[in-house]
Amino acid sequence: MTKVKSIFSFQKTRFRDFAERYLAFSKTNKAPATYSRHDCNNMRPLLEYFGGKSLSAITSLLVERYKDERVKRVAPATVNRELATLRHMYTKAVEWGFVRGNPLKGVKRLKEPPGRVRYLREEEIGRLLRCCAGHIHPIVLTALHTGMRKGELLMLKWERLDLVRRRITVVHSKNNDVRAVPINQTLYRLLEELGRKGESGHVFRGPDGKALGDIKKGFAGAVRRAGIEDFRFHDLRHTFASYLVMSGVDLRTVQQVLGHTEINTTLRYAHLSTRHVLESLERLDGIMHKDCPPF
Repeated sequence: MTKVKSIFSFQKTRFRDFAERYLAFSKTNKAPATYSRHDCNNMRPLLEYFGGKSLSAITSLLVERYKDERVKRVAPATVNRELATLRHMYTKAVEWGFVRGNPLKGVKRLKEPPGRVRYLREEEIGRLLRCCAGHIHPIVLTALHTGMRKGELLMLKWERLDLVRRRITVVHSKNNDVRAVPINQTLYRLLEELGRKGESGHVFRGPDGKALGDIKKGFAGAVRRAGIEDFRFHDLRHTFASYLVMSGVDLRTVQQVLGHTEINTTLRYAHLSTRHVLESLERLDGIMHKDCPPF
């Protein structure tokens, strides 16, 4: 009798009510950026469409209708992010016993255009660094040598640096995972110099010695002075990854260093490996052609 009553009560659980429970879980268990920028933002259109229905009344067909209607107003990538939130929400609903199955199980992602990969040419890197203000320069240099996200850099504290083993432990990641990022010689010299100013609290600070809230304005000014077009801070991460791939580093290693949960995210850089091999072969062709008899 108790079991029947429990199932019946679950069937009456509204999507809107369970969404609140899920967001509370997200706030506790996920990175702050993932909770606020992703789950909260993605939940708004989902609540508009599914909010008044019971959790168990939402079917794969209804989700497909949502996809069809939503993609008329926003990009496929946006729809896919919303579906990812919905899928994980139902994964937890199954796990917690609110529904018996996940209606997203047979729902496929929409096809997306290739992701944007903008990276700096070698001469652009020098120009940008020369145009960075004093407190911006070490942050940009660290981003170029680690591929760390802006939020990860601004939250970085000295206790997460191991200059003996030469590694940074990233704990404030987008996916709330912990990963280790190696410290190369250039970065080691920078951090050693910064450390002499007091190894406590945040690594990167403003002119007033306090932790930086954001560097958007300062970075935009540096990009403008350097005469670089169509470039955002996140593209420093693309620059790091692009040069790793062009240097012959395998994609699995790049995935690990960047902290990508899916290899498909890392595959956006795969074409750079092919391009670099072709350029190398062209140079080889030029070298060998000098000593080859004419055909």
